[in-house]
Amino acid sequence: MSLLPFVVAAPFMLLTLGAAFTYLYAWLIERRFPPTGRFIDVEGCRIHYREEGPKGAPARGTIVLLHGASSNLVESMLGLGTHLSGKYRVIAIDRPGHGWSERRPGLSEAEPARQAALVAGALRQLGVGNAVVVGHSWSGTIVPHFALDHEDVTGAIVVLSGITSPWPGGYSGWFERLVDSWAGWLMFRTLAVPILLVLRPWMERTTFRPQPPPPGILTRAFIPLAFRPRAYEANMQDFAVMYHAVLHQSARYRDIRLPTLVIAGDSDEIVWTDLHSRAFARDVPGAELNLMPGIGHMPQYADQKTVLAAIEALAERIAPAKVGASDPKVQVHFWVRCSRSIKPERRVPGSRRRCAPCWWRPACRKACLPR
Repeated sequence: MSLLPFVVAAPFMLLTLGAAFTYLYAWLIERRFPPTGRFIDVEGCRIHYREEGPKGAPARGTIVLLHGASSNLVESMLGLGTHLSGKYRVIAIDRPGHGWSERRPGLSEAEPARQAALVAGALRQLGVGNAVVVGHSWSGTIVPHFALDHEDVTGAIVVLSGITSPWPGGYSGWFERLVDSWAGWLMFRTLAVPILLVLRPWMERTTFRPQPPPPGILTRAFIPLAFRPRAYEANMQDFAVMYHAVLHQSARYRDIRLPTLVIAGDSDEIVWTDLHSRAFARDVPGAELNLMPGIGHMPQYADQKTVLAAIEALAERIAPAKVGASDPKVQVHFWVRCSRSIKPERRVPGSRRRCAPCWWRPACRKACLPR
């Protein structure tokens, strides 16, 4: 009896079983981990966000949280947002294509500049201004665009264990072509998810190494949402465009003039600290680098107090002046001058006008005096 029919039928059966398992798994996961926030429409895409803040007291500022690869806003709130929301207005966002946010087809939609534009559009609709924008891991590619292209919503940026710079041998055209091909489309919807589920324990250990993962972190952070076909495809698209994106945008880092904080563990095995965090801090004028000894890729869990304190200190530094805030009819004006200003500016406390791009540096702040 010939084995040819079985050889021909086996791949088809394997793909069919993989597709059935993948869609059943996605169906179950979506019911177990439903949206926890609200939706806002930006350029035809539904963006999922969650907003929390202090109860019974005014917020001291706004902090925006952007998650990394294979993650979502629940993880952002778990690691940072819930703690920060006691003092600040915290907005955590599912990046386009991740969690419960939508993404249009095509690799161009994965570009960091495009994702930043969509998130900034959502923030404008929410009335956000002068926010501290925090990007973890893959979102390190996005955060610089807020300081460069979306200053109307941004007051400062934080790169937390973030990807920012090109690396030797980083170009992988074959991967980009695979992700954007029919073969990639088929793989994401048939075999990729079962394989990922087998590798998931190893991925969890690697992500947190050298620290152990917090107990139950995958379930508590809604991480299984990343193993749905479309979310996994979005994740792979992000990786496909990542190298070219940082290669081109890194030339603009020297133009960043907003307060910039870089936080990273010196034992990060996922995003190399020397290549990314140190290089970014060196390229951005006045950037502050906070290296955490013995910490891996998830400092917000390994040493949460230190990370929270650094973000809060930055948020307080850019907080708008409160003079005259008790009486909304009163506007107190100052004339300010700075050694680096071309001419004095009239400034209303609470507005986003500044006497110079360097206003936040201690040496320059002393030169900005009311008169």
